[in-house]
Amino acid sequence: MCSSDLVPRTKANNKWNAKAYDRVNLVLKKETSPTKDEVQAAADAKGESLNAYIVEAIRQRLESDMPTEDTAGKETA
Repeated sequence: MCSSDLVPRTKANNKWNAKAYDRVNLVLKKETSPTKDEVQAAADAKGESLNAYIVEAIRQRLESDMPTEDTAGKETA
């Protein structure tokens, strides 16, 4: 495949990605935990991509932080 054939494909892929996905820029300090290397090592240990690992961590946090039907509207002491 010629490199000039890749330009329309790249443009089409970029257009599709812009419609189908939201992008989030994550910034981690190199000197403090968690570092990118630490998160990457944890993802590798689970056999996941870095993106999949981060998305799953966010999903788990959202589940734990969101009120359930049982606790919604109830007063806490």
